[in-house]
Amino acid sequence: MKKVLIANRGEIAVRIARACTDAGLTSVAVYSEPDADSFHVRMADEAYALPGSSSADTYLKIEALLAVADRANADAVHPGYGFLSENADFAQAVADAGLTWIGPSAEVIRALGNKVTAREIAVRTGAPLVPGTDGPVDDAAAARSFAEEHGLPIAIKAAFGGGGRGMRIARTMDEVESAFDAAVREATSAFGRGECFVERFLDKPRHVEAQVIADTHGNVTVVGTRDCSLQRRNQKLVEEAPAPFLSDEQRATIHESARNICREAGYTSAGTVEYLVAPDGLISFLEVNTRLQVEHPVTEETTGVDLVREQFRVADGQALSVTEDPEPRGHAFEFRLNAEDPALGFLPTPGAVEVFQTPTGAGIRVDTGVRSGSVVPPHYDSMLAKLIVWGQDRQQALRRSRAALAELSIMGLPTVVPFHRAVVEHPDFTSPDELGVYTTWIEDAFTQELEASPYVTSGASQRTTLTVDLDGKAVQLGLPTAMVEALLHGGGAGADGGAASAAPSVDSEASDTTLAAPMDGTVVKWVAQDGAEVSEGETVLVLEAMKMETPVRAHRSGTLTRGESSEGVAVSKGQALGEIA
Repeated sequence: MKKVLIANRGEIAVRIARACTDAGLTSVAVYSEPDADSFHVRMADEAYALPGSSSADTYLKIEALLAVADRANADAVHPGYGFLSENADFAQAVADAGLTWIGPSAEVIRALGNKVTAREIAVRTGAPLVPGTDGPVDDAAAARSFAEEHGLPIAIKAAFGGGGRGMRIARTMDEVESAFDAAVREATSAFGRGECFVERFLDKPRHVEAQVIADTHGNVTVVGTRDCSLQRRNQKLVEEAPAPFLSDEQRATIHESARNICREAGYTSAGTVEYLVAPDGLISFLEVNTRLQVEHPVTEETTGVDLVREQFRVADGQALSVTEDPEPRGHAFEFRLNAEDPALGFLPTPGAVEVFQTPTGAGIRVDTGVRSGSVVPPHYDSMLAKLIVWGQDRQQALRRSRAALAELSIMGLPTVVPFHRAVVEHPDFTSPDELGVYTTWIEDAFTQELEASPYVTSGASQRTTLTVDLDGKAVQLGLPTAMVEALLHGGGAGADGGAASAAPSVDSEASDTTLAAPMDGTVVKWVAQDGAEVSEGETVLVLEAMKMETPVRAHRSGTLTRGESSEGVAVSKGQALGEIA
C-alpha cells in the first residue's frame, strides 16, 4: 500500500492526509466545485476535481471516485466517516477494482451497517438489548402497532444509517406517523435507503461507546470507552474519554460485549460499538458504526494509539501494534466546532470564515478542515473543526477546556462555541460526582440564554466556471463568483464578497406579514396548505441544509399564502417564502 485516495472532505480528509504523511504514504484528495479552495485540497499530496456541487454528484458518486483512483494510480481508498464510509457497495467496488479498502469488508458492513442484522448478531453474543422489531417496518401503522404492544416512547431509526441521521422519537401515538415519515425522508436523503426499524426508547439515557480495532490475525482490541451523551437532535456536540462514572462491572460488560460482537461478525479495522446506559444502570446495545468515528481523537489522546495508522496496518495485512486493551491515561474532551447558531436553535449557518485562531498550551489539539479565509458551503454538514483537550484527570481537562474555549476565536459566521463555553460551566456537566447530562439534556434542561451571533451569512461559496484559452487549448477555470464579477465589472457587483446573483431577500422595511427563510437551504416539504389558518410557532414548512432538516415556524398567527418555492427548490436566508396576514 503506497498511495491512498481519501474519499471524503473537510476535517477528516486533512486528518487522514496527515496520517499518510506519518506513515510514508502518498495522499490523494478529491473535491467538489464548492470545495475547490478547501484546506484538505492543499494538505494532500495530490488533488482531483469531482464535477458538481451536491453530495450525490460528488462524494457519493462511486464511479467518479473510482475514476479518480485510476487516474491518480492510487492503490488504496480510505472513506473517512460519513458519505460512503458505511456503504457496502462502495467497499465492494473498491475491492473489485483491485484496490485496498481501508475498513471492514463489504460483507461485515452489510451485516453490521444494517441495524436489524446487527441486532441479531448482538443477540447471538448475549449483548444487553431493549425490545425492537425483527426487521424494517413497512409503514407508520406497523410502527404504531409496535408502540401499542411495547409502550412509548419509541425510536424510529434508519436501518442503513448512523450518526443520528434518519432517527425520530415518538412520545405519543399522535406523533408516530409524522416521526416515521420524517425518519424515512431523512434516511433516504442521507444514505440513499429509507428503510426504518423501531425499538423501545430509553428515557434520559447516557450514550456510551467502545472503540474497537481488529486485524486479520485474530486480534480484537477494545481501545477504550467514550461518553457522547451531550447531543442536539441526536447529533453529538461534546464527547469525552474514558466514559466517566461507570462502575468496573459496567465497563467490563461493555468491553466484553463489544469484543464478542466484533469477533462474531468477523470484524477488521476500526469500529465503534455503541450502547445506551439508563439512569438505573441498565445497558442496552444500540448499534455498530463500521468506520472511524468523528470523536476518535479523545481515545487517541487517552491511550496513545493512532487509530488511522492502525487502520493502515490492518489494511496492509499487518498485526495491530496494540493487542491488549490499553489502560486509559488521563481524560480528554472533544468539542465539535459546527457552523450553527445555538441561540437560534442550532440553525445551520454556512458562510465565510474570516478569522480562525486556535488556542495553544498543554493538552491542546485542533483537527480542522478550515483556516482563516475558508468558506463553509451549505451543501454538506456543518462541522468546521474539532477542539480536543487533554488533562491528567477530568477536572483538569475541564479547567483546560474553559481556558481553550475562551482563547478560541472564530469570526465571520455563527458557531456553537458560545454553547460550549456555557456547558463547561454547567454543574450538570462539571460535577465531580456524577454526569447529569443525557442524550436529550439540551432540549430538556439547558435553559441558559445565549446571545445571538452578530454574523449574518450569505451564499459566499458560489463559484463560476470560465473557459480560458491556454496555449490554444480551451481550459475550464473555476473561480469564486465574487472574483469573476469584480474582474468583469471593475469591482462592481459581487466585489464585496457576496453572491453576485443572490435570491430575492426580505427588505428591512418589509411588512411583518412576510414569512422569511431563516437560512440558506432547500425546501423539503410544505406542512401547511395554502390558505390555511396557522398559529404562531406552528411548523409551516421544512427546510434542509447541511444534511439537517429544520422546521420553519409561523412568526405570527393568521392566514398563510404560500409563495412559489416548491419542494426541492433552493432558497436563501431572508428570502420571502410566503405571507401570513
